[in-house]
Amino acid sequence: MKFKKDQIVNGLLILGVILFLFTPVGFKMKVLMNRLLAGSVDTLKEELQVPLDTYQWQLVDVDGNTLNFETEKGKVVFVNFWATWCPPCVAEMPSIQELYNDYGEKVSFVMVAEDKVQKAKNFITKKEYNFPVYFSKSKAPDILKSKVIPTTYIINKKGHIVIAETGAANWNSNKTRLFLDDLLK
Repeated sequence: MKFKKDQIVNGLLILGVILFLFTPVGFKMKVLMNRLLAGSVDTLKEELQVPLDTYQWQLVDVDGNTLNFETEKGKVVFVNFWATWCPPCVAEMPSIQELYNDYGEKVSFVMVAEDKVQKAKNFITKKEYNFPVYFSKSKAPDILKSKVIPTTYIINKKGHIVIAETGAANWNSNKTRLFLDDLLK
């Protein structure tokens, strides 16, 4: 049986799509594409900056330690909802780690995983990330809810959400760093 050139090309295209969508190779390609497309973030216009209505939220870290979100009141807080199975989430992690390396002592990082504890713990260990990872023990404040991951919020010291970003972003940009420096004054 002899195949025509068009049949071979079509077969290879279908195989490529299947590899891209359903294999670990495809996952890595999606992560790479998200990294390439991730841009810097924009702050919300002042009239769109809404105050966090409540800080009532209980979280637990990978070691079982509890964080009462109330303790973050009055601080600059970086909240990120993510999952290990989400290519855009995985794509932005290196930039978050770089930002955490320089701002982890000044900004409160609350990385909320939408995974099982062990799966998230294995992921951050394998990737050598050292930012704090939490899991919700109680319902997050309604204003921080999103149907999309990754979703990231930056909350200023007054409790206003000044950045609300969905999708992968380059969190280690000069623009973000200058913005955080300004919030920390």
